[in-house]
Amino acid sequence: MRSERRAGRRSLPVRQARLATTAVAAAVATATVLGACGGGGGTAEAGGATAPASVPELTDEPLTLSFIWFEWPPAQALEDFANAEYTTERPNVTVEVNTVPNANWHDAMFTQFAARQTDFDIAILDSQHIGEAVTNGNIVELTEFIEGNIETDAFDPYLLAAYGQYPQAETGKRDESASMYGLPLLGDTWTMIYRKDLIGDEPPQTWDEMIAVAEQCQADNPGVSGLAFHQANGSDAAAVTYNTVNGLYGGNLWDAASRQIDGVLNDEAGHRAMDVLVNEMKPLTAAGSGNWFIDEVNAAVAQGKACIAFNWIAASGGLLDPEQSTLGATREEILDTLGFATLPTQETDLVPLGGMGMHVSAYAAAEHQAEALNFMKWFLQEDTQKKWAAAGGVPSRTDALESPEFLEAGPFNQVYADSVSRMRDMWNVPEYARLVDIENTSVNAALNGAMDPREALDTIAVEQQQILDSSGSGGL
Repeated sequence: MRSERRAGRRSLPVRQARLATTAVAAAVATATVLGACGGGGGTAEAGGATAPASVPELTDEPLTLSFIWFEWPPAQALEDFANAEYTTERPNVTVEVNTVPNANWHDAMFTQFAARQTDFDIAILDSQHIGEAVTNGNIVELTEFIEGNIETDAFDPYLLAAYGQYPQAETGKRDESASMYGLPLLGDTWTMIYRKDLIGDEPPQTWDEMIAVAEQCQADNPGVSGLAFHQANGSDAAAVTYNTVNGLYGGNLWDAASRQIDGVLNDEAGHRAMDVLVNEMKPLTAAGSGNWFIDEVNAAVAQGKACIAFNWIAASGGLLDPEQSTLGATREEILDTLGFATLPTQETDLVPLGGMGMHVSAYAAAEHQAEALNFMKWFLQEDTQKKWAAAGGVPSRTDALESPEFLEAGPFNQVYADSVSRMRDMWNVPEYARLVDIENTSVNAALNGAMDPREALDTIAVEQQQILDSSGSGGL
């Protein structure tokens, strides 16, 4: 996310001061929203507001449609795209995408949700945030609206389920009888980034082969680390890294039907994955990389300091910018050096589900909720999705994913298209934030030598199980 902001754009910490309103005003706002959406009888436990089956009448008065996301390049891309394209149809509307640091993203949204008043209209949620938001009545149910306004057959069912469905009896599996609370904004997964000039044009095909190639590359090229990947104890960084290796080596995060983690996560396959991560991969990383996340991995690649790296596709565009890279004076020269590939396979071919969905705040004013619904309907049309792809976004419609506008826009876009069928998500439950904090802490500790890897995984399993056991049997 570039640091400069256009005039009038406000960062979240400043705007958050607006929450210091009276209890009476908050109550009036909430009642107005729920009544407008037909959800006046909803409770926090029951889910709350429901969107109408069609877009309500839109205002002709000036209106700012506000999103909340975290700081990274797609946030600026979305704001620029929306103000260039959506405003041609709705010239009275200005779109703001307000951002916070990634590590503060969840709390920035859910603190406002807890206050029952938000200064954003559309929350961009990770798939795993949906359960918490639905359980607390924070976001508007969209089931009937989606049925009447969105071409659901144009999407891979996994993506609709991951970014909108709750509950999910099986993570990522679409249940057409289940309720929908969001729609896809940005698809994403990891790509393997590799130095063609150091390891050759053909990427490693298995995870074991990848580690061996990285080890040899590091030995042959002093000052260049074999690997660069996410290790930070923040957001979901270290957890996603472990979960990716876990899936590839045949492990499971839990048994969703029984809500069992202890004995599932830390079974033989799970411990093998932790051993690979800590004892085979970590020694191939740069000194001081124990808290690296997206930006640090990209910097290592751009500076020519890594043989093989792993990062989110949506965050990789800057690697092709000659102003940020030492690998070439032009985009073409950089691409002569860097390759992008789907993740190697091992026991399975699973890859992490990334990306986020759009969710309407249950506490936004009625005219803002109407505009949010209209924006979502517009954004998911075929022509818009292809324009979003050409602008650098990762669309979710299958026709857009398969279009030249997307596949020719970046060297990693084919990687995403080829990865959709391989995706695995984390836990889509209200307890997600606590579960991921536990995992991040112990995986990061193991990567930094503060915990034995076996002890770390067993600790994660026990502590996560305690969270699920203490919160009852709902939420799948």
